Amino acid sequence: MNINKATTASFDVDAQNGFTPVCPDELPVEDGCAIVPALNVQSTYASLRVGSKDAHPANAIWAASDENPSFSAVEGDDVDIRWNMHCVPGTKGFELINGLPPVTDYDFMVFKGVEPTMHPYGACYHDLNDKMSTGIIEFLKTKGVETVLCGGLATEYCLKLTALQLADAGFKVIVNLSACRAINNNDVEQAILEMKAKGVVVVNDCSELSLNDKGEK
Repeated sequence: MNINKATTASFDVDAQNGFTPVCPDELPVEDGCAIVPALNVQSTYASLRVGSKDAHPANAIWAASDENPSFSAVEGDDVDIRWNMHCVPGTKGFELINGLPPVTDYDFMVFKGVEPTMHPYGACYHDLNDKMSTGIIEFLKTKGVETVLCGGLATEYCLKLTALQLADAGFKVIVNLSACRAINNNDVEQAILEMKAKGVVVVNDCSELSLNDKGEK
């Protein structure tokens, strides 16, 4: 697949320690740290590198407990199920995975899930009804971005929802599976089907991509 580097952005979705075995008490995705090389490679196909981070408060209403375990329902307009507490600012889980650039090297960074009554998945909106923008769509459009190359954690949750939101916003979206890992690998096939149904292109790795005359590759 041929892409134009000048109009392509690379998106690192929630590539945080809280979703890796570095933080086993949070939401560790098996092999989560292994996405770093692939994310760094995909960034070389783009003129912009953007990212997102969960930034959850310790008093979040969706936090799991012994009485209310993970995946049990929780009431609220912008929450759905309970999760182990993860990615709290100031903790190891909040930090980007080792080997990724510092936050200040990204062209745009989304911080989501800050409100205790909200637990968004996609990086484009703060709420579950896709009404309150995080600003990333507007930023990409003002920069003339047409294609967004996505990787991150986890495939069937935040990565999938981000890709779908970007597709709905009119971008050509490419998901790089080598830069993704899932919480439950049994759900990946369904996630891929949902993304493809919205026009998202799914590739195994960046070897399936090439740059046109305006790129360096």
